[in-house]
Amino acid sequence: MTKDINNQPFVTKTKTLIDELKAVCASYGLGNDGNEFKIISQIFLFKFLNDKFAYEVKKLKPELAKSDEWEAELAKMKESDYNMLQFQLGEATAFLKPHHLIGYLFDRQNEPDFAKMVDDTLIDIAVLNNDLFAVKTEDGQKIKLFDRLTEYVSSKRDGFAVALFNKLVIFNFENIMGEGFDFFSTIFEYLIKDYNSDAGGKYAEYYTPHAVSKIIANILVPEPTSNVTIYDPSAGSGTLLMNLAHAIGPEKCTVYSQDISQKSSNLLRLNLVLNNLVHSIENVIQGNTMTDPYHKKDNKLRQFDYIVSNPPFKLDFSDDVDTLNKKENKARFFAGIPNVPKKSKDKMAIYTLFLQHIIYSLKEGSGKAAIVVPTGFITAQSGIEKKIRQKIVDSKMLAGVVSMPSNIFATTGTNVSIVFLDAANKGEVVLIDASNLGTTVKEDKNQKTLLSDTEETQIINTFTNKEVKDDFSVVVSYDDLIAKNYSLSAGQYFEVKIEYIDITAEEFATKMENFETNLEALFGESKTLEKEIQNNLKSLKYE
Repeated sequence: MTKDINNQPFVTKTKTLIDELKAVCASYGLGNDGNEFKIISQIFLFKFLNDKFAYEVKKLKPELAKSDEWEAELAKMKESDYNMLQFQLGEATAFLKPHHLIGYLFDRQNEPDFAKMVDDTLIDIAVLNNDLFAVKTEDGQKIKLFDRLTEYVSSKRDGFAVALFNKLVIFNFENIMGEGFDFFSTIFEYLIKDYNSDAGGKYAEYYTPHAVSKIIANILVPEPTSNVTIYDPSAGSGTLLMNLAHAIGPEKCTVYSQDISQKSSNLLRLNLVLNNLVHSIENVIQGNTMTDPYHKKDNKLRQFDYIVSNPPFKLDFSDDVDTLNKKENKARFFAGIPNVPKKSKDKMAIYTLFLQHIIYSLKEGSGKAAIVVPTGFITAQSGIEKKIRQKIVDSKMLAGVVSMPSNIFATTGTNVSIVFLDAANKGEVVLIDASNLGTTVKEDKNQKTLLSDTEETQIINTFTNKEVKDDFSVVVSYDDLIAKNYSLSAGQYFEVKIEYIDITAEEFATKMENFETNLEALFGESKTLEKEIQNNLKSLKYE
């Protein structure tokens, strides 16, 4: 990821804040605890919303920016004038009362029951801003913005709260509110790097590598667009959605998502806040997309302009098979429901369900999508995978496929490809084999392949410009794909080259004479070996 060199001090300071908050958790017995991510992500969000409020209020009331005691000055405002701020701040900023501010709380850290005061404040902020910041479940319940964070500590709650606030007051986000996507995506990635798995959950929260997200966003959005919907049915923490929204422009798109993990949904909410997409939080749904897809319009599943997804490949959905096979799901799961393996239920190929759901949810005639799949999907000779490929080819909605290098995901050795759909594409299809690109590095105990900026650009430009490059990319027709049994592997379409060498008749005769001479010599050696073997066999005796 490229970063402005002037941003680096802010990046370093923000990462230091995150590290220090984690150190506080560790010192109070929460290191590697299942609740640590809630504390880190929510206290970080609390800090950001505080500083965002301060930043916006000082723009509305410039005189406050000149005061070292601006919180006290703010508290002196008439109640009617203060309440008017809620409408002046705009929808991207949480509305806070004077007693919600970090400075106010910090000054009272020596008072009895300070931890309770902090928890009460968090809950009060959550209730006050519930309509704007709450994530919904598939049955309509709202997941509030904050929990009572100090209650995750078994003892010394006041000391824990004081230790957190001592870290929060050192750094001020007001100085970096004007930074853009590159800055905040770097910070977000650092914030969640220790919380990328959902232990005990139905399936893990997958973090999509930046290279994959960048390639997808740039290929899907080659030119400016506006007033569009973007959707991810297995959103995780929202990496794909954020990159796509950045390519379009946060003010030009509305984000929709669904994910079964509450942790993932909470992290996605934080990601939306950091990236000026607060207006889309109402569309973040925690729930099972396969059995209970939430987003509907006119009593039908909503169709979207753009869909991106890095779905889980294999997981146990055996308990949901009967629901998935219901009559109302037949059109959505047109290719069928994957089999449940008898011995390993967790190896059910559920990514095929997400693929079918995405095809069904794509806006007719204009929708675009990009889905990360195991590379085996693009050549499978039978089953659901083959039926899905037939559908997207016969319907002329395939834009192309990019097969990525192995180990592009550090957490899995599965080779992956990106399938691009375009409901408006009636012409040529681009197939790219990028498996030989990248540099292998060691990340923790795993091998990971990193693409350079130049290699990422090479993939993007080759796909966008529909370029043909030897042993790298081909451009084929839908008829070509049908003739190759719907294979989407670029390698099967590469031209086999035969090198011809011009030689004279004399040179040809000389080569043939040499061949004959060498052949006669080999035949002679063969006869000699035969006689030696026969003689050795005759000399063998039984003892």
